[in-house]
Amino acid sequence: MSEQQQPPRRVTLKDVAKLAGVSHQTVSRAINDKGEIDPETRRRVLDAARELNYRPSRFGRGLVRPGAITLGLIVSDVVNPFFPELIAGVIAAAEERGWQVLISSTQDDETREPDLIRTLAAQVDVLVGYLSSPDATLLAAVEGLPLVVLGRPVHEPAFGAVEADVASGVHAAVAHLAARGHRIIGMIDCSGESGQADRRPPFVDAAAAHGLTVPSGAIVDAAQTVDAGDAAFARLRDEHPEVTAIFTFNDMLALGAYRAARRLGVAIPGDCAIVGFDGLPVGELVDPPLTSVHLDKRRMGAIAVEEAARLLAGETPGRAMLPVELAVRGSA
Repeated sequence: MSEQQQPPRRVTLKDVAKLAGVSHQTVSRAINDKGEIDPETRRRVLDAARELNYRPSRFGRGLVRPGAITLGLIVSDVVNPFFPELIAGVIAAAEERGWQVLISSTQDDETREPDLIRTLAAQVDVLVGYLSSPDATLLAAVEGLPLVVLGRPVHEPAFGAVEADVASGVHAAVAHLAARGHRIIGMIDCSGESGQADRRPPFVDAAAAHGLTVPSGAIVDAAQTVDAGDAAFARLRDEHPEVTAIFTFNDMLALGAYRAARRLGVAIPGDCAIVGFDGLPVGELVDPPLTSVHLDKRRMGAIAVEEAARLLAGETPGRAMLPVELAVRGSA
C-alpha cells in the first residue's frame, strides 16, 4: 500500500489532552461523564474531542461502568500486617462515594514504582500510595494523574499527602521509657525505608531531652521483617548489654526482638523493655502484650480518599497529619 493509501492514524485520548491542555486522565473523566470535574474543563475537553473527531474505543469504555471513579492504591507489600487495615479503610471510604478501587503492590521494590504507576494511569482516575521514590520521579511517572502520597512528607505541590505524626509518637515512647526509669536505650531502625517518615532524628532528640544515653552503635539498621528484628536484637544485646530498653521502627521488628529474647533467655520487660510503632493487632496477642505507638490505619485510608476527592475536584492539595497515641501494655 502506498503512503497516500495508508489509513489515517487513529486519534488518541492523549491527542485530545494535548489540544485541550489537560492530562489524559482529565480527558477520560470528561469523555466518560464522570463527576468531580470542573464544568469549564469538561467543555474544553469535549470541544477538543469534537474538533479531532475523537471516538473512545469500545474496550476503553468497557473497563468501568459509566460515571464511575476508579482509585488506584499502591502498597509495598500486601502481606505486611500493616496494610490490610489501611486497604480496608480505603475501600470502605471509596465505596461510600460509589468509587471502585484497584489495588497493586511494588513487592517492596522501589524500582518498580514508576512502571507500576504508568500502568495504573491508564486504568484509574486518581492514585493513592505508600511510595518510596523521590517526588521528581513520581511527578514524571504520574503524568498529571492526581496523586496522594501516604506515610511520609512530600514537597511536590501537586501531590496530596497523608502522614502520621511520627515525631510526637516517638517522643511519647521515649518519655514513657524515661518515666519507667530507663537511662540507657537503643533502637532498631529501618533507615533505608525512604517510603516512610524517619524515626531516628526524633528518637535521638527525645533521648537527649530526657537525659537518656544512646550509646554509639546502639541504633541498629534492619529490614522490615521479623527475621531482621530477631538478628538486630541479638546484635544489640551482644554489643550493648547495658541497654535496658529498645524502641523499634515498627511492630514487625518488635516481634522479631521478642523471638530473639525468648531464644536468648532475656526477660521482657525485666531485662529489656521493648516499644514498637504502628499498633498492629498482633501486638496484643504476644506475651507480654507489646507497648506500641498506635496509628489508626483505617482512618489513614479514609483520609487518603478524602484527599483524593479534593484533587479530583481541582482543589489545592492537602497535607493531612494523622495523630498517634502510645498504647501502654506489658512490654515496657
